[in-house]
Amino acid sequence: MQSSRDTVMSKVDLGRISAMVAGQKAPFWLRPQAVLSGTTAEVAVAAGRALPLAGGVFGLAFAEVEIVVRDATTDAGVIGSVVPLERASCWATAAGASARHEAQLRALSEAREPWAGIEFHRPSIMGILNVTPDSFSDGGDHLDAAAAIAAGRAMLEAGADILDIGGESTRPGAQPVDPTEEIRRIEPVIKELAHVGARISVDTRNAVTMRAALAAGACIINDVSALTGDPESLRVAAQSGVPIVLMHMLGDPRTMQNDPVYASAPLDILDYLEKRIESCVTGGVPRSRIAVDPGIGFGKRLRHNLQVVSRLSLLHLTGCPILLGASRKSFISSAVRQGIPAKARLPGSIAAELAALDQGIQILRVHDVPETWQAVEVWRGIRAA
Repeated sequence: MQSSRDTVMSKVDLGRISAMVAGQKAPFWLRPQAVLSGTTAEVAVAAGRALPLAGGVFGLAFAEVEIVVRDATTDAGVIGSVVPLERASCWATAAGASARHEAQLRALSEAREPWAGIEFHRPSIMGILNVTPDSFSDGGDHLDAAAAIAAGRAMLEAGADILDIGGESTRPGAQPVDPTEEIRRIEPVIKELAHVGARISVDTRNAVTMRAALAAGACIINDVSALTGDPESLRVAAQSGVPIVLMHMLGDPRTMQNDPVYASAPLDILDYLEKRIESCVTGGVPRSRIAVDPGIGFGKRLRHNLQVVSRLSLLHLTGCPILLGASRKSFISSAVRQGIPAKARLPGSIAAELAALDQGIQILRVHDVPETWQAVEVWRGIRAA
């Protein structure tokens, strides 16, 4: 199967990649490309021309891969060549890299176990419910418990699969909140929404808050520090047995936007998350309970965010479900060079989210649940046609 993108330039790049991998033993990564869906995907997989993406999530498959290596001489810090699966296999054999190639193909194609009771037959929506006075987009909107509960109920009715409840802002420059205050804000909201059957994640970096939230009815821990912000967090996560979201962030909210630097943002984030997964597995949290989040806007400039979203499918190499939180983030305003207020960034949010769905990303963390649900349903219909 010949790729329309297998041009003279990509052949040159592949030769350069081969020299780097075979000569210097440089690592490489495979990124799914030529993503197929519906009957086209089924036929291609049956014929051996494609592989299911993350076990066929949303009926998706991939027929090509981009072979990616680090290259400090380029602005993006990487070079890559897109080739059909069969050619990639021949390349790996010739380069003496078959074991790594085959392991990565398994990670990209094997089915994911259900996570938090979700089987990912369709994209899942996580509704953001910040019970804070100072979050970047909805600060103060839901600080009153009754208002937060009403908003949570509305999100559930609009199609949210998960409610992500937090009592501490992690916007750039935000100051830490004492766990006692954090618990005071979120506990009554979690109790009431859990009572009506909501699947609730607690958005916190603090172990004592995790314990209180789980006792109140939360069933997922979503930690922007990837369980590094509190020395007791990993212990709580392991003992609780609940699913975990590990997010990438440079530094902490107070410092993360102070000139963040990456060799290659997508690969640096993948490396970081793999190391955190390994630490969590060693600490008693099985990989099957872990989802990963690249942390859009957390220690990243515009170019970093765009690079990460464009190569999100690299994160399938972790073997974990992927969560994207691009909703209303400032990179949307920066991308169009306008000072767009956070609540006016819905079009840009949906654009990023649909780009993520085309790469098989399973969970979207959003502020605007009804609008996102509608966009997702239309995307599903198009992909299935």
